[in-house]
Amino acid sequence: MATTPLPPFPPGFLWGVSTSAHQIEGAVDERDPSVWDAFTAEPGRIKDGSTANVACDHYHRYREDVALLRDLGVGAYRFSVAWPRVTHEGGLDFYDRLVDELCAAGVRPVPTLFHWDLPLGLDWLERDTAARFADHAAAVVDRLGDRVDTWITLNEPAEHTLLGHALGAHAPGKQLLFDALPVAHHQLLAHGLAVRALRAAGAGNIGIANSHGPTWPASDRPEDIAAADFYDVLLNRLFADPLLLGRYPEGIAEMLPGDVDGDLKVIAEPVDWYGINYYQPTKVGAPEGTEIEFSGLTLPAELPFSVREIEGYPVTDFGWPVVPAALTELLTGFRDRYGDRLPPVVITENGCSYEGLDDRERIAFLDGHLRALHAAVDAGVDVRGYFVWSLLDNFEWAEGYARRFGLVHVDYATLARTPKASYRWFRDVLREQAGG
Repeated sequence: MATTPLPPFPPGFLWGVSTSAHQIEGAVDERDPSVWDAFTAEPGRIKDGSTANVACDHYHRYREDVALLRDLGVGAYRFSVAWPRVTHEGGLDFYDRLVDELCAAGVRPVPTLFHWDLPLGLDWLERDTAARFADHAAAVVDRLGDRVDTWITLNEPAEHTLLGHALGAHAPGKQLLFDALPVAHHQLLAHGLAVRALRAAGAGNIGIANSHGPTWPASDRPEDIAAADFYDVLLNRLFADPLLLGRYPEGIAEMLPGDVDGDLKVIAEPVDWYGINYYQPTKVGAPEGTEIEFSGLTLPAELPFSVREIEGYPVTDFGWPVVPAALTELLTGFRDRYGDRLPPVVITENGCSYEGLDDRERIAFLDGHLRALHAAVDAGVDVRGYFVWSLLDNFEWAEGYARRFGLVHVDYATLARTPKASYRWFRDVLREQAGG
């Protein structure tokens, strides 16, 4: 493990941590149902049979959690505003209190307007859901806009499309394969409409949190390269090209509903910064004709690619390869692909799953990725901020409570919070970066 101090990041660099509402808030009776409540209620959907009804009980313990943020020394806290809580009577009152507490602690509130917990009864296959999301954005900015100066529209529409609608591993549990593409389009349209709604209310400093990672061909054989290119389109370019270039990758627009050209004008509304969630690269080859187990998922044999194991690197408790240099590769690749169409970048999520309070592996992971991030800055990528995933151990979607991503340990029986070694390490990093 590196013991030398990290090189200094540019002045004004924003340091933060991230969470999401469904994973930590609990207080299920204080909001309307979401697609995740319905999904969780289906037997066998969540690996440990748990629910997020209580989770970390952040709804009632937010003051304690904001105190952890203050003591950590972060400049910003990225949280999500649960759409089903906003539709519930008085639901925005909680976010009023949370934002006030953050401001009093000197921590910038950075709300994400959608992090997968769609209100039950709405469907991203329906175009109208995009318009409904714009109304949601307008309601939130009307209430919080006097204290919030940084906004995120969507979190990881790629994963919500792939895992929730193509493969059925996440809510709402649909297995549509390529018929899920309208879900991607409608989420991107929702983003553009929300940007317009936020700007109409006077908001600025707007971004999105898209997940991205390098795609590595399994070999230099033409069929492996073609499969990797196709995977890269689905997981990376499908969600970046429309936002940054105003067009879909070749062959995609023909598979989408409605007036795609007209919608692209909305989707490509300029953002002030581009958020990237990075966890790992992916090795991809030609289809092998059999089902494949990948990161806990069973990928169908009929997909036109196969995901292969990346060997020669340590792995997290989730089995994900730890490849810090791939973050540098990703960011310099984005710079090269999008040029001056790429706005300043913020790493809106980066983290790992490990057990234990003395989580030295997490420290090594974060240290390595921050050095890789600094290498991208040195290479000329305009990176403005970095958010660790996550502040707290939490409900890890279909994994239940089996994976721990937090800087702070949560005892799910007592809900006691205990800072881990990584929390103290990150606190020291922030002090060093501030010159303290």
